Amino acid sequence: MQRRNRPRVVLTLGDVAGIGPEIVLRAWPELVGICVPTVVGEVAVLQRQARHFTLSRQVEKVAHAASDGVSETVVPCIQGTEQDLQEVGFGRVHAAAGRAAYDFLCWAVAEVRAGFADALVTGPIHKEALAAAGLPYPGHTEILAELCGVRRFAMMLFARREERVATSADIPLAEARPSSPDTPGFSGWGVAHVTLHVRLRDIFERITTTAVLEKIELLGELLRQLLMREPRLAVCGLNPHASDGGLFGDEERRIIRPAVEEAERRGWKVSGPWPADTLFPRAARGELDGIVAMYHDQGHIPFKLLAGLRAVNVTLGLPIVRTSVAHGTAYDIAGRGVADTRSLVEAVRVAARLVHARQRQTAL
Repeated sequence: MQRRNRPRVVLTLGDVAGIGPEIVLRAWPELVGICVPTVVGEVAVLQRQARHFTLSRQVEKVAHAASDGVSETVVPCIQGTEQDLQEVGFGRVHAAAGRAAYDFLCWAVAEVRAGFADALVTGPIHKEALAAAGLPYPGHTEILAELCGVRRFAMMLFARREERVATSADIPLAEARPSSPDTPGFSGWGVAHVTLHVRLRDIFERITTTAVLEKIELLGELLRQLLMREPRLAVCGLNPHASDGGLFGDEERRIIRPAVEEAERRGWKVSGPWPADTLFPRAARGELDGIVAMYHDQGHIPFKLLAGLRAVNVTLGLPIVRTSVAHGTAYDIAGRGVADTRSLVEAVRVAARLVHARQRQTAL
């Protein structure tokens, strides 16, 4: 990607007691090659952690997202909270850190909606820290939906596929290369969830034909932008073996299948419901582009097992582009200097791809 075409991206630090600040600082030189990044966080925290990890980063306080002047060593940072974070240490729940993470997110969303930035990439937050701060949210997705005023939304996990440098079957895997954010050959697969941060006992009442259909369409719309073609979609059953013809429940026949049939009538390439354990291997082999899972762990566990640190969290249905790392705050390794930056870099790549896709749509 040419540097002049780099989108402006704001990155939140997330919970500063976790690995969010570390991965931003470590990944910074790579991020500058993908976008024009600006941090929404706390200047003193970044400065303190740059010294802690002995990283050559100059943190500069700015009023709004940068449009130029960003280098591999200069980190522009918007002061996104009034919380005193001086006493926040690594790896522990702090109410101040929970409130600050919320403040960073609110400020970053405002930056994008006001046109100062093109996309938002978020660092990991800690749900206990949010609760300690008196914030009744189960995660980023629900906060973002509220801030943006949307009722039709979903979480998607997405991973790019590595592309070979040629079509010969003799080329070793070591020579595979990642697809560029602005090329037609960009490929990958994703999973969206009908229910998300709810107790298992509450899942059944929240799975409706309307909800399943909504997630099929949200997933299809986003994958169409990313892949620049019509995606191939499939829907998981809820019960083991997708109920085996009604032996283990009737939700597949009564709720899920009608949603799939309506989506087909609306023109989507979709099938199901299928047993979940058959769909994820097919998607990993390249036979499918998107899967609709019925609940959090049905989608998260196999996807993260297959995608590893290439996994990215994308919020569907927002008026803004938002991606995130697909991991948590990692309190157990915070401050040790061993955090992996790959999910953050992937999140920025996918955000850049979505910005370019939306710009193309606008230009048509």
